[in-house]
Amino acid sequence: MPVWPEATPNPNAVKFTVGRQVGGPKTFAAGQETDDPLALALLAIGGVVAVFMSADFVTLTKDPAAEWSDIAPQAQLILESEFPED
Repeated sequence: MPVWPEATPNPNAVKFTVGRQVGGPKTFAAGQETDDPLALALLAIGGVVAVFMSADFVTLTKDPAAEWSDIAPQAQLILESEFPED
């Protein structure tokens, strides 16, 4: 199953369904320490301020000044690498 983004009611959050269990629920915020490599990679994307993982999806929250057109392609590449299609 490919990774695909979905809009949420919050314009600053996008849900990426990955088709596999991601564990959780877990929340990570920019500026807080974590040893979770996926969260670190996603938080390293400019403009991402929070990562929420639960069930089979990952939701990213961005800074209001950031653009999804800059964030979403990078996030999708990271998630597709972490959760490749079978």
